[in-house]
Amino acid sequence: MVRVRQVALHVDDLDRAVAFYELALAQPVAARFDPPGLAFFALGPTRLLLEAGAPASMLYLGVDDVRETVERLRADGVAIESEPHVIFRHDSTDLGTPGSEEWMAFFKDSEGNLVGLVSELAPS
Repeated sequence: MVRVRQVALHVDDLDRAVAFYELALAQPVAARFDPPGLAFFALGPTRLLLEAGAPASMLYLGVDDVRETVERLRADGVAIESEPHVIFRHDSTDLGTPGSEEWMAFFKDSEGNLVGLVSELAPS
């Protein structure tokens, strides 16, 4: 089985990005190496790597409830780019639980990267 092990995200200011992701993820940085300027967050079996030398990418974070996460981020002053919304209803087991809805929202991190939030929820 192939699974995502690590996602690298480009940052311009490592200190600022670490502070932002500690707030956004509600957890401390797992490891930091200076030099060369790397910071890691443990997200289940996947690591998030923040690095100035990393190329641009798009990160989608799975959360329990996109709506609650957006409200927490908004209260902390994070710019929400796209409000929580249903993007897909699962009719089969191909990508999720049949009968569930896939919700997404998007925000900008401290470095200007667009980050997606994803939840699989019971129908609203």
